[in-house]
Amino acid sequence: MTNTRPLLLSTAVALSVGISAPTFAASDAPAVASYQQVTGSYSFPLGDLRITALSDGTVPQDLYKLLIGTSHSHTDHLLDKEFLKNPVEASINAFLVQSADRTVLVDTGSGELFGPGYGGKLLDSLASVGVKPQDVTEILITHIHTDHTGGLVRDGRPAFPNATVYVGAPDLKFFLDPSNARTTGYAEQYFDEAAKTIGVYEKLGKVKAFGEGEIILPGIKTSLHPGHTPGSAFFTVSSRDKSMTFIGDVIHVAAVQFPDPNVTIVYDVKPEDAASVRKETFADLARSRELVAAPHLPFPGVGYVRAEGAGSFSWHPLEYRNRATR
Repeated sequence: MTNTRPLLLSTAVALSVGISAPTFAASDAPAVASYQQVTGSYSFPLGDLRITALSDGTVPQDLYKLLIGTSHSHTDHLLDKEFLKNPVEASINAFLVQSADRTVLVDTGSGELFGPGYGGKLLDSLASVGVKPQDVTEILITHIHTDHTGGLVRDGRPAFPNATVYVGAPDLKFFLDPSNARTTGYAEQYFDEAAKTIGVYEKLGKVKAFGEGEIILPGIKTSLHPGHTPGSAFFTVSSRDKSMTFIGDVIHVAAVQFPDPNVTIVYDVKPEDAASVRKETFADLARSRELVAAPHLPFPGVGYVRAEGAGSFSWHPLEYRNRATR
């Protein structure tokens, strides 16, 4: 496994591909220092529930360094179809599930652990919908990687003091045992960062492990899909006759992995298993027409998967709505 921080380009790489903010002549446009957006949330109903996608920010990805099972030319060809070029910008999304008596967070973004300017916007996005950290009652972690667990802590302390954290049992066992870095060759930083995030809650007795097919909260059922990590989990949320599934890191790069789900990424603990899970998941979602949410698809990361034939798929974002509804 390449010892590369999840999703984040090094400064040297960023400079080499020209990611720095663009500049304009004074006569062309006002000076632009950044592309920080104002709105970091998008809400919609699901039965009696309120679902909100929350932006933790975006980070650049050099796909030539990260993707496995593809050539530069193949990657470029697929990107070109979507009017993209390498490097691409990856969203870091978290999600909120609100009922009459619960405020449940699905993943927490990267927090402070990627450094200034890369993620860490979750608390601002929560504030935009009137949610304070102390309001969160439970946190569901799709898997233990820093761009999903980093937001659990702030200055080394729990960022969500009243929340119980739910994590797949295989991930908890794997990442909280640093000896697995030596026995598997998976980068030590993942284990160090797990101790700094999940480990803080675990020491306080505020972590609950789950297995396959458990109903961990009313209307929320788990399923385990090992490959990206040993305990990668989906959460299916149901209310009345509506449901949706939070699929974690089954996909990282929509432009490449929907048309070619065999392409994997360096962060996969077991790349072949991750590819198998992706193909099976996409086929199931295309058949069921289930609404899904994904942490690294372009914000808000909510939509549908369609089969395109010959093992290829496409992504169709949820219809945008901006008006008062009952």
